[in-house]
Amino acid sequence: MNVAFYAPLKAPDHPTPSGDRTMARMLMRALKVGGHQVTLASRLRSLERHGDAAEQARIRGRGQRSLQRVLQRYRGVPTACLPQVWFTYHLYHKAPDLLGPAVSRALGVPYIVAEASHAPKQAGGPWDKGYRAAAEAIEGAARIITLNPVDEACVRALLGGDGRISRLAPFIDARASVARVQRGCGCGVGARKAARETLRETTRAMVGAQPGEAVLVTVAMMRRGDKLASYRLLAAALNRLRDRPWRLLIIGDGPARDEVRALFAALGARVHLAGQVRPDELCAQIAGCDLHLWPAVNEAWGMAFLEAAAAGVASVAGNEGGVDAVVHQGDTGVLVPPRDVAAFADAVALLLVDTPRREALGRRARQRVLDEHAIETAARHLDSVLADAMREVRHA
Repeated sequence: MNVAFYAPLKAPDHPTPSGDRTMARMLMRALKVGGHQVTLASRLRSLERHGDAAEQARIRGRGQRSLQRVLQRYRGVPTACLPQVWFTYHLYHKAPDLLGPAVSRALGVPYIVAEASHAPKQAGGPWDKGYRAAAEAIEGAARIITLNPVDEACVRALLGGDGRISRLAPFIDARASVARVQRGCGCGVGARKAARETLRETTRAMVGAQPGEAVLVTVAMMRRGDKLASYRLLAAALNRLRDRPWRLLIIGDGPARDEVRALFAALGARVHLAGQVRPDELCAQIAGCDLHLWPAVNEAWGMAFLEAAAAGVASVAGNEGGVDAVVHQGDTGVLVPPRDVAAFADAVALLLVDTPRREALGRRARQRVLDEHAIETAARHLDSVLADAMREVRHA
């Protein structure tokens, strides 16, 4: 069916990389894998970070103008080419959907939302209008697809039940990621072990790892706020492990790169900042490492955990937000209490010396991402959600 796709927080073709942009792209791809025709309905960004009422009013004005343009565009489209579903990814009080509910009503099509957040404590606050707009959109949705289980309770309470809620496991194109690992070293299909060893040799040379030193990896944007807080916790944990044999590869870049560099300065050459890596090279880079680390302050769930799993690398993670939806304690990695530097350092220390367990966790992580977090699985789930919503429209 024809699907109009919209991401009010950040458009899938926005120039700045982020997890939100990646997930928007992945949802579009999954819908296409399911056989649907997907078009980007608008690039309007409704995000207002600071609780500025004047800026929010300006955004609402832009929203009204964008809404009229979208409706005008659809008035000139043959019926067979009109959207049959409107699909919005990630709305909440700071980034409400100013388009989808109105367009869906005008066209008489189902309004579907993936990753909606409802925060009652925002009522009457600086984002009150965005809070109310997001709540109205959620209440009017035919289906709510949740990727982060943490969001479900408040959304369920708003809807008065969970009949419209469907949980979708976070996902990546796992098979493509595995194939990139093999291509990254020139290995053919079925040469996974050889691929890993070749990539490890390359990575160890890049970071200057000595015999017996494990190569740790972190993949994250360098932004102030929660990302920088996570980097701060990671640096503190690794400072506790100065006497252990390791090197750290950091993949990522952003406006807080100088602050991140300063956090790890005391660790000297043991930390290598690689900068930003192309998405099609990321999995191969991770595959050259031994263990993935991220404290995950306020993390929704974290795409990098799935990339690490696809590369066959286990994770040590802070158990915050929806991280336990992608890192499975004792099976694909180790979860530690949120923001607990000592516990994080202890978990890393244990896996540094227990190579068989570390590698077993990595193998299981790879299998689980292929079984449970692959784009093909997501495509089937999304297709089922869309089909159910369409049946309700036809029977209304």
